[in-house]
Amino acid sequence: MTVTARARTLGELLQTAEYAGRSPFDGRARLVQDEVRENLTRKLRSGEELFPGVVGYDDTVIPQLVNALLARQNFILLGLRGQAKSRILRAITDLLDEEVPVIAGVDMPDDVLNPVGAEGRHLLEAHGLELPIRWLPRADRYVEKLATPDVTVADLIGDVDPIKAARLGTSLGDVRSMHFGLLPRANRGIFAVNELADLAPKVQVALFNILQEGDVQIKGYPIRLELDVMLVFSANPEDYTARGKIVTPLKDRIGSEIRTHYPTDVQLGMNITAQEAVRSADVVVPGFIAELIEEIAFQAREDGRVDKMSGVSQRLPISLMEVAAANAERRSLMAGDAAVVRVSDVYAGLPAITGKMELEYEGELKGADNIARDVIRKAAGAVYARRYGSANTRELEKWFEGGNVFRFPQGGDAAGALKAAREVPGLTDLAAEVALSADDAVRVAAAEFVLEGLYGRKKLSRAEELYAAPEPETRQQRGGRWN
Repeated sequence: MTVTARARTLGELLQTAEYAGRSPFDGRARLVQDEVRENLTRKLRSGEELFPGVVGYDDTVIPQLVNALLARQNFILLGLRGQAKSRILRAITDLLDEEVPVIAGVDMPDDVLNPVGAEGRHLLEAHGLELPIRWLPRADRYVEKLATPDVTVADLIGDVDPIKAARLGTSLGDVRSMHFGLLPRANRGIFAVNELADLAPKVQVALFNILQEGDVQIKGYPIRLELDVMLVFSANPEDYTARGKIVTPLKDRIGSEIRTHYPTDVQLGMNITAQEAVRSADVVVPGFIAELIEEIAFQAREDGRVDKMSGVSQRLPISLMEVAAANAERRSLMAGDAAVVRVSDVYAGLPAITGKMELEYEGELKGADNIARDVIRKAAGAVYARRYGSANTRELEKWFEGGNVFRFPQGGDAAGALKAAREVPGLTDLAAEVALSADDAVRVAAAEFVLEGLYGRKKLSRAEELYAAPEPETRQQRGGRWN
C-alpha cells in the first residue's frame, strides 16, 4: 500500500488488520528496541545481508552487534578513526519498519495510541478517532549528533520557551512549554552520539537521566519525558584519558561495549578501498598497484614514527587510490594514452597520505613528506617480496652495480616508456611476468613497480624517478662480500 493510500486518521488506522482490536491508551506500545529485534530476527531467518557495505567484521564486530540488538540493548562502538563506526550506526536504520504512524502536528514524533508527550496525549484526548496521523519513513527516524565540548543540555534535551508558555497559558515548568532538542525529536527512532566522551559531564548526566529515569532538570524545573528511543554511541577508546571521559553512571548503563578494528589483512582492505574509492571507470588499476596502495596503510600503522593512539584511518588508502587514479587520468589526457595507475602516480598522492597520519616526535623531526615516502618504499618492498620475491633479478642488479642509472620516463606514451625500459637487462621480461597483460601501459606500470620493489628491498637506490645501485651502507654483507 502506498503512503497516499494509508490511513490519515486514527479511526482509519484502527480498521486495518495490523491495528485490529487496539484502542487508545491500551498500554500495548511497541518499543523501538522490539521493532529492531523483530526485523533483525526476520533477516537472520531469511539469510539476508544485515549491514551492506560493512566489510571485514563478519566474525568479530557483527556477531557482538547482533547479540546486543537481540538483547534490546543500547550500545557503544569503540574504535580508532576510519573503522566504519558511523556507517554501522546508520545501517541500523534498515532494521526499522519502512514507515510508522505518528501523531501529526507535534514537534516530537509520538505513538498514535500511547503517546509519551503531553502534547500528544492532549491531542489524542481531544480528537479521539479523528486524530490526524502522518507516516514517518525510517530514514527520518535516525538522528545523529557529533559530540563536542560546547554541546549543551538545551541542544540535546531542550530548553524552556517563555513565549510558548505564554501562548499556551502554561507555567514554565510544564513540559508543553519546552522547545525540544535533538533527543526528544528522535522519539520513536534511533539517536546516535558520535565521540561520546567529548560531551561535558553535565550533559552526559542529563542524557543518562532522561533515558534511565525519564526526568531532567532544565533551569531548575523538573521535566519528565519517558522517551521511546534507541540510543547508540561511538567513541575513540583513547578519549577516556585524552580529551574527555564517559561518566561512570552513563558508561555503566550502556548495555554492550563493542570494539571495532582495522582490516586484518591486505585483501580485506583492498575490498573496502575498491568499494569506497570514487574514480573514473576509464582508469585501470593493476592488482599489484592496488595491493601497494593498501599495503601503505598497513605499513603506516606499524611505523614507530606514526602515532598509534590516533590510528591510520582506512580513508588513507581510499583517498590515495582516488588521487593516484586522478593523476593517471591527467597524464592520459595530456599524452593521449591509456590511463593506468603507476608507482609515480602513488607518489603524486602524497597529500592523501600526509594528512592522514599523526606523527610522533621523531616523525615530526623528519617531516611528514619524508615519512610518507619511506612508508611507500617499505610497502613496495613488502608487496614485491610477497608476490615476486623468488624472481631472479641478479642480471638487473649487476647492470646497476656497474654504475648505470635509469630515469623512468614520466611523459610520453606507453610504447616509448617500454622501449626505454629495455635498456635495463631483464626488466621488460620481469614486467611481463608481473603484468600478466599484453597491454603496453600495464607493462610500463609493472616495470616501474619492479624497480620500486627492488628499491623497497634495498637492492636499488632512488632519487625521484632516477634508479641506481644501492648506497654501500645499505647493501647486505653475505659470505664476506657485498652484493
